Order: sequence, then structure tokens, then C-alpha cells
Amino acid sequence: MTTTESTAASPSYTLWQMVLYMLRLGTFGFGGPVALVGYMQRDLVEERAWITAADYKEGLALAQLAPGPLAAQLGIYMGYVHYRILGATLAGLAFVMPSFLMVVALGWAYTRFGGLSWMQAVFYGVGSAVVGIIAMSARKLAAKSIGKDKLLWAIFLLLAIVTVVTESEVASLFIAAGILVWLLRAPPEWLRKGKLNAVALMQLPLAGGLHGAVDASLLTTVGIFFAKAGAFVFGSGLAIVPFLYGGVVTEHHWLTDKQFVDAVAVAMITPGPVVITVGFIGYLIAGLPGACVAALATFIPCYLFTIIPAPYFKKYGKVPGVVAFVDGITAAAIGAITGSVIVIAKRSIVDMPSVLIAAATILLLWKFKKLQEPFVVAGAAAIGLVIFPLMH
Repeated sequence: MTTTESTAASPSYTLWQMVLYMLRLGTFGFGGPVALVGYMQRDLVEERAWITAADYKEGLALAQLAPGPLAAQLGIYMGYVHYRILGATLAGLAFVMPSFLMVVALGWAYTRFGGLSWMQAVFYGVGSAVVGIIAMSARKLAAKSIGKDKLLWAIFLLLAIVTVVTESEVASLFIAAGILVWLLRAPPEWLRKGKLNAVALMQLPLAGGLHGAVDASLLTTVGIFFAKAGAFVFGSGLAIVPFLYGGVVTEHHWLTDKQFVDAVAVAMITPGPVVITVGFIGYLIAGLPGACVAALATFIPCYLFTIIPAPYFKKYGKVPGVVAFVDGITAAAIGAITGSVIVIAKRSIVDMPSVLIAAATILLLWKFKKLQEPFVVAGAAAIGLVIFPLMH
């Protein structure tokens, strides 16, 4: 099958071949969302010709437009192309499951041996490196998604400041940013004709923040929180970091600052989607049931935001209003990521060695564009093992 054929043609691969590929990618796919997306293009489009170039581009565009971690959504869409909902479901599970099992195992080790000096030493180095990694990721996202657009830069700066000041992510501002860009860049007909209900519009940005107190069990509370978190991850799994920090540390006090930074570090040293850190966090909150609930609640929105719009995306995906709305939300998400760098740094950068580790991480990733984060993390862990005993 050539890359120009329609998806209606019989696939040149079986569903189980796709599932096994996703299982392998989830097990050995290091490098973050951009690298994982690149692997899928190389393997599925260029080398194996299982997916046409047109279908790949449509899947990538949908993954960028809809809420959800980029790589996970693209993997789900790759399964959907020829095998529809069954293919999307099995491909998504296969992609996520290896890294989920890894973070659960790390969660068990962390809770059981977290007091041991060697584990404290490892996370001392890795926590500092994570600050540098997130900073560079935010820079790449901003350059790629915002460019020189002044309106999007204004949204970016506002969300960065709000995140630093409140030390949490304000989800309603994401929606407000999307609506603002939509109304300014691609206003609907009823707005052009002056039929805008201004009072109703003013209430829209606040709608995301209206929710009553939930009188439920811990697992139910965890499920509700992580479901909301999964609905606001745009473009990169790192977008979930400020949202999670505001909830698990500031609001619910499920984790300490140190535990949260360690959770982000775990996501950096494991393959697969970065957002799988929710499994580690869930384990620290409520053991294995907490890990399962957190992961399911986070990935179900991602799954639904892929399979539900998929049949209609070819028709509506390039509508100016849709594109403008997502541009606004994306700029807001990147601003929140940038602000979270400062929030996390205030708690992870505690002495001169940690400053140097973070600075060295930034310099290495700046100079060596193809350097993969797991190698940086491994080096930081080794440095931590040497320095931490000397400092403490």
C-alpha cells in the first residue's frame, strides 16, 4: 500500500501487528512526545507503509487540536485508521501499559525505600535536572506554537504570571484564552451581526471553575480530579504539570513539594508518554487502586477526544474558528508550563550544586539538540549519588 491510497483500502497489517508495535514503542520509546511522534512517522508511514501520509497528518493535527497528550492521542488515532474503535482502544492500551507498569513499580519502591539515602541522592540530582528539562521544553513549545504572534504571547505571559503568583493552574483561564482568540480571529456570524449576548459571554470563562464540594471517597475524589486534569493537557504531557501541582500539592495536600518533583522525575526516566506520571502520583496517594484510578481518569478524556471527533475531523478540523480556539488554549497551556518551572525551581533548587545541575541541563539541551532527556536524567542521578552524601 502506498502512502497516497485511501484508508478505505484493505490494511497491509493485522490489528495485532499494530498492537505489538505500540507495545514495543511504549516499552522502549524514550525522548518525550516529539520523539514518539517522530518514531510513528518513521516506522508506520515511511518504513512499513501501514499508514498513509495523509492519515498520519490528519491524526497529528487532531492530536494537536484536541485536549490530550500528543503522543498518546496520535497512537490511539493510528489504531483507529483501519480498525476503528477496537483498534484505537487496543493501540492506546498497548502504548500506555508498559510505562504504567514501570511507574507503579517505581511507586512501590519509592514508598518502601524512599527513606534510603541512595534513593534520596538519585532524586536530588534528577529533581534539579527536571527543572532544566521542563524549561527547555517550554521554550521549544513556545517557539513552535506561538512564534511571533503578539496576542498569543500576551496570553502566554498572563498565564505564566498567574501560575507563579497562585502556584497553581487556573483551568478556566485556558477556556477564556481559547474563546478570546476565537472571537478576535474568527468571530462567528452572530457576533459580526451584533447579536452577542455580552452578559452570557462574560460568564463563559468562569464556567470551568464552578464546582461544588464533593463528599465522596478518596478514590472518587482522585478520579474526578485526574479526569479534569486529563481534559486540559494540550500538545505535550508537560502541560499537565502545573495543573497537577495545584491540585495534589496546594489544594488537596496529597503530596509534598519534594514528592511532586520526584513524580515528574519518574516520568522523565521512563519511556512512553510523560503524562503517565499520574500513575506514580496515584500510587503515592492510594496505592495500586489509586494508580489505576488516576491513570484511567486521565486517559479516558484523551481517548474520547480522539475517537469521537475522528469521523468528523476531515470536514471540520481546518475551520478557522476551531483553529483559533485551540491556538488560544495552547498559548495558555505553554504559559502555565513556563510558570510551573519557576514554582518547581523554588522547591528543587536548594543549594549551589542543584543550581549547577539545572544550569548544566539547560546548556546541554541547548547545545545538543538531539540529546535525549533520559541520558541527561541518568547523568544527573549519577551526580546526585556522588554529591548528596557529601552535602548531607
